[in-house]
Amino acid sequence: MTADPSGSSIGSGRAAAPGKPLQVCLVALPAAGQAAGMARRRVHDALALWGLRHLDETATLLVSELVGNAVRHASTDRSRLELRLEVAGTWLRIEVSDGDPRPPQPRAPSGLEESGFGFVLVEALADKWGVRETATGKAVWIELTTEQADEPGDELSAIPACGAASEKG
Repeated sequence: MTADPSGSSIGSGRAAAPGKPLQVCLVALPAAGQAAGMARRRVHDALALWGLRHLDETATLLVSELVGNAVRHASTDRSRLELRLEVAGTWLRIEVSDGDPRPPQPRAPSGLEESGFGFVLVEALADKWGVRETATGKAVWIELTTEQADEPGDELSAIPACGAASEKG
């Protein structure tokens, strides 16, 4: 995982794979409690449409964190959030923009705290993440590779199955 807190790029800066168009989905969200659920549904639907269902669990968890943080820490009475999903080449970018120019303040929560674990999840699950300034505030983004990982258990194929070896007794 690579963090880019400076977020110097606008959009992902990645080109679509040859023969594949850049795919983008933009969604305006209210800066309110229902925003995370709306974002999860949109991510789920877009990934299904784009043939990226294998990213669904990770992407919906991460979009929940990004939107939840924006609602909790960056909302004002007039603020709106924007969710941007973009697939280019072998990357999926999920970006949440809000009206607060202050960058997020990741912290290391203690084991008994009830909050503060969002960026722990981002660090663990996203291949890259960052923050960039926008004309009206900031955008926090994560990127996930769209390439499917090997099926679970593939690394065990070289190990003989239980009972396959004869026992000498």
